[in-house]
Amino acid sequence: MTSTAVQDGMAIDWDVAITMDDGLVLRADVFRPVAPGRYPVILSYGPYAKGLSFQDGYPSAWQHMIADHPDVAYGSTNKYQNWEVVDPEKWVPHGYVCVRVDSRGTGRSPGFVDHFSPRETRDFHDCIEWAGVQDWSNGRVGLNGISYYGINQWHVAATQPRHLAAMCIWEGSADWYRDMTHHGGILSTFWANWFDMQVKTVQYGLGTRGPRSSVNGLLVCGDETLSDAELAANRADFGDSILAHPLDDAYHQARSPDWSKVTVPFLSAANWGGQGLHPRGNFEGFMRAASPRKWLEVHGLEHWTHFYTDYGRALQLRFFDHFLKGEANGWDGEPAVRLQVRHVDRFRERTEAAWPLPRTEFTRFYLDPATQGLSADAPARAGQVSFDAMGDGVTFVSAPFAAQTEITGPMAVNLRVSSSTEDADLFVVLRVFSADLREVTFVGAIDPHTPVAQGWLRASHRATDPALSTPWRPYHRHERREMLTPGVPVDVSVEIWPSCIVVPAGHRIALSVRGRDYVWQEKTGARLSNFKNELLGCGPFLHDDPRDRPEEMFGGTTTLHFAQDASCFALLPIIPA
Repeated sequence: MTSTAVQDGMAIDWDVAITMDDGLVLRADVFRPVAPGRYPVILSYGPYAKGLSFQDGYPSAWQHMIADHPDVAYGSTNKYQNWEVVDPEKWVPHGYVCVRVDSRGTGRSPGFVDHFSPRETRDFHDCIEWAGVQDWSNGRVGLNGISYYGINQWHVAATQPRHLAAMCIWEGSADWYRDMTHHGGILSTFWANWFDMQVKTVQYGLGTRGPRSSVNGLLVCGDETLSDAELAANRADFGDSILAHPLDDAYHQARSPDWSKVTVPFLSAANWGGQGLHPRGNFEGFMRAASPRKWLEVHGLEHWTHFYTDYGRALQLRFFDHFLKGEANGWDGEPAVRLQVRHVDRFRERTEAAWPLPRTEFTRFYLDPATQGLSADAPARAGQVSFDAMGDGVTFVSAPFAAQTEITGPMAVNLRVSSSTEDADLFVVLRVFSADLREVTFVGAIDPHTPVAQGWLRASHRATDPALSTPWRPYHRHERREMLTPGVPVDVSVEIWPSCIVVPAGHRIALSVRGRDYVWQEKTGARLSNFKNELLGCGPFLHDDPRDRPEEMFGGTTTLHFAQDASCFALLPIIPA
């Protein structure tokens, strides 16, 4: 039953019913200004349970964030903080209505759980249209949120809801295959583990076996208490569904946006340290979406931090004030690109006109088999380097940089590869080392010790789409497998996801070509409450399912071949001083 309370300066409607086109009723919480009127709406739709507080569901992330960034907690009771969505206590006073919808099958919304499916996108569309015609709405709906609450914005925008006026996609992937489930064709085990840790734990029907809201006392996961068998019948077998679709087929394409239909104004916010899930979609969306009014922001630090800090919230408010309230606040003159440029010890803000940066000098750094060097000079002679096909590979290291050098943008690596089997997985890592050859790592979106950038490719997926590829961003088709002939080299181009680092004078860069995920240290003790694995350098974005990488196919030996035609090089985006 819906109930209304006036507390903490807001009128709050708990558990509002929203009826979908198939008759299913979803549940939402609505936070409104107390004064009657019509206000713009900030809406989010997702699976993390609107009744589960950030502090209860994700305690380690919350404590870490407020300890390092006290502005997040300041000015709010924090009772209404939820994972990856706005704090209504900081938005309602600015004249917004905040709507949180539990997606189908999660929290207090019944139904079958099938993430990012066309059914979910239709539900999201209907929620936007519902919010646009309520008596407290001015008819302009904005979408805002991190990760899941950003990913599905790309999808729903392509359906062009009439009341959707603007959206802020904060660290939101887009392409279900390339960004999320199969990096370079290699299965990511993240989603299967995520499903266990963050969705099954708040599935509708847990009822009395689930948590109870610390704010309104309602059962977070619905008033029904279902058996384990009933719960299992009400959700897709998510990890196995992904495993069953190793190519970019209709399953993946139905969960990816049609860029030509994304026309709404948007702010796309990426994280340099989000390698393995988030940044690629934010950059691709900015470059490829049809919207004539679009902006790109890129930051660092943890996945959730800047969404909640004064920096991030002020940026979001300016954007939405302009498009949802019609305020002449100067946003229409906002530069297209705002970067927090990453140094080894700090960030410095800078604005730019476009992405990739127009003055980029894409520069070749050649791999030398004799010296394992990385330099502007092609190798003097041909050669080969072999390594364990599922091992730590080989690293090519540059000489110390004579001057401070900025590397910002998308990247690629061209290699000539053979395998002792019919396939090979390549894990490519761009790294930075100090003058005394200590690796410099960075606080990533999830992991506290991440390298500069990463790329992946399964050699049998080496075919690229010439219409979408550029030298600095090869676009792989992933439509079919082209198996290797053992011992016969082939040319491959590996996409490295966009990143940024200002390399100090005296430091070196390095390129590792590996047969498994990057590991900073074999043991770190770093963990977060919502992930299964210890954080060793890649966070939870691993590629370690033996069903996808059987030893008989991906074991053996991988060989890099170097000819005097200078075919093996990294193409890096050097930004002139």
